[in-house]
Amino acid sequence: MKSPGLLWMLQTAAGLSMAGPMFIVGIEFLRTGRIVPGVGMFAVGLVALYLPTYLVNRIGGPRAWIRRRLGHTDAGSSEPESERRQSDDGSDPTLSSPLDRLRKR
Repeated sequence: MKSPGLLWMLQTAAGLSMAGPMFIVGIEFLRTGRIVPGVGMFAVGLVALYLPTYLVNRIGGPRAWIRRRLGHTDAGSSEPESERRQSDDGSDPTLSSPLDRLRKR
């Protein structure tokens, strides 16, 4: 069985550091009889708990960051890189991302 990776542990630690106080406040609200704010704090805590994982999955993991930084594309593709970079909108085929095209303006 594969153990959790370092990035997963960092995501969990970041989520718990944000969500932990919200859970404690939610428990205190529920304990004192304020049900709506207590459930609300639990809901916000759940969002905060999973937010770091969602963001990393949305922007890609460390391999995607390194691949983008080095300018590599998919290694499994059989077509040459010059053909992959050409686009039909007439933009410069030598620039790989919209951010690069914006920087060149």
